[in-house]
Amino acid sequence: MLTAALLWLPITVQANDQAMHDALEAAREQRWQAIDQAAVHQHVLAGYVEYHRLKGSLPQAAPERVLQYIDAHRDSPLADWMRGQAISAYGEAGRYDRLRAVVKGVPDSTERQCHYYAALLKVRPEEAAAGGRDLWHTGRSQPEACNPLFNTLRARGAIGPLEIWERMMLAWQNGESGMVSYLGRQLGPAWSKGQAIMERLQSDYSAITRVPTCIGPDCRGSGALYAAAMHGFTRADTEAALEAWRKISPHLSIATQHRRAIEHDLVFYSLVRDIRQNRGWVDDIMPRLADAELLELRTRVALGDRDWQGVIGWIERMEAKQRDKERWQYWLGRAHAQLGHGSASQAAYQHAAAERGFYGFAAADRLGQPYALDMASTQVDPKLRQQVGNWPVVRRTEALLRIDEPGLAASEWYAAAARVSERKARAMADYAQRQGWYARLVQTTIAAELWDALPWRFPEAYRDQFMHWGQQTGVDPYLLMAIARRESAYNADALSSAGARGLMQLMPGTAASVSRQLGLADPGPYGVLDPATNIRLGSTYIGDMIQRYSGNRLAAAAAYNAGPHRVDRWLRENPSREFDLFVESIPFYETRAYVQAVMTYRVIFESLAKGGNTSGVALLTPRERQGRYDGTLQARN
Repeated sequence: MLTAALLWLPITVQANDQAMHDALEAAREQRWQAIDQAAVHQHVLAGYVEYHRLKGSLPQAAPERVLQYIDAHRDSPLADWMRGQAISAYGEAGRYDRLRAVVKGVPDSTERQCHYYAALLKVRPEEAAAGGRDLWHTGRSQPEACNPLFNTLRARGAIGPLEIWERMMLAWQNGESGMVSYLGRQLGPAWSKGQAIMERLQSDYSAITRVPTCIGPDCRGSGALYAAAMHGFTRADTEAALEAWRKISPHLSIATQHRRAIEHDLVFYSLVRDIRQNRGWVDDIMPRLADAELLELRTRVALGDRDWQGVIGWIERMEAKQRDKERWQYWLGRAHAQLGHGSASQAAYQHAAAERGFYGFAAADRLGQPYALDMASTQVDPKLRQQVGNWPVVRRTEALLRIDEPGLAASEWYAAAARVSERKARAMADYAQRQGWYARLVQTTIAAELWDALPWRFPEAYRDQFMHWGQQTGVDPYLLMAIARRESAYNADALSSAGARGLMQLMPGTAASVSRQLGLADPGPYGVLDPATNIRLGSTYIGDMIQRYSGNRLAAAAAYNAGPHRVDRWLRENPSREFDLFVESIPFYETRAYVQAVMTYRVIFESLAKGGNTSGVALLTPRERQGRYDGTLQARN
């Protein structure tokens, strides 16, 4: 059934769109006799029908036809899709000369990479071998398309017993027992001792201090075995694993990559599990690893310990690009302030406050100065404004929407936004805003990296609904807008991998529970996609979370993302008297980022409602800024 947009179009356009809708359905099923060629030949979407015709003729179709199609549709994602289809079809058929004729650089998918390197075996064997070994070096099964490449490389000796052993160790590390057994059968007698050692370690990691340090011919299998065994040991018993590593490390001659992987695991799990006995070794090894992820984690541990001198020291060890981010400049300011270093604290806060974000706004609050929105103009060249509606990508997008192909419409639009100049991308964003395409508008700013175009990044989508249900539930409507913006980027049909649905990403169980609470019927998995229903239920749920945590929106936002029972536990186990330390103590990266984003977005939405003026806009309430973050935050009913 075609979208209602057709009802407003001239009869001729309606008929042509209906013909195209039917033709595309038939083309997907290769029913060419059902297509009215005369009706669709001149249609703006004719390339979509031709795509399926050409795809269906592969691999027999000559590469010249494929290249002609790609050139004719170079301003559409159809070009890349066709190139990918040709690579797959030619590769599957072993028509490598044809594949080489259409390929343009290394493909993205693993399957097509395997076809690509197989096609290079004859003409660029060294490159093919290097690429093939990279694809081989994984502890997971690869697509069947990789078999011709791998078999040829094994026959040529480019993948030999050592590479089989290394992949076997990666499979063990990933818990792929079937692959371990399969690869083990490919190894000869020279590796039988190594396999026996692996089997011993599988049942007793602590035996790692008692097994030989030389594995395989010329000891070349030692690094892979020790890296796999230590990975499992570290996850099972980090304290015992470090004790064992300190015994064997001086006697092991293994590659730097394996030693670094082992030590990275030991540092990571020692910090995450807060194993104090390991702290001295961790701090000694950290400078040598110079790993950004570990430096961030070590700084967060220092914050948890209220080790302010340590906070300064670990931040200063970060590379400039990481250290200069608002988050770490804020914490540098906090640490200096705690130690009475007034001028250093002010300088770091000033650095952070120049940025638009949670910690930038928090730094501005400490300095008593306005927030830095850094908002760019969204004015568009009047000539482009008049022209944009006739651009081919816009015409194709609108036609795809008319024939109920929103996924293809999104692909057309976003591919163009990422490809065109900033000037044209701004015209596309302006057009999307005028059409009320809010989700498409937000995604345009992302694809084109228009980060400072705040009215486009944070449009007034569904404003009446948010204002109404905010008033009805007593929840700040700008907080509701911020949650919806973070959850779905205003895609009313958004469906997460976990099953959350709609603008405010409600789980079906939550929607059913809140509906019962309100005396409403369960909207079901599709009814909850209705924007008004979704906003009403989401507003009620976040309102419940705010009430649960005595009006504290930081804890409520964390609960909306991770669940209230987890937040209850975090408040009990990691009590704090400061809002910023609570946020940093949240153990889930996703939830830490979520809370910061929602509170930042709320400031932006309120500021935009005031014409971009941040005067009177506050990141936090006085109670959120000064209150305790522990079990007492939970309201007592």
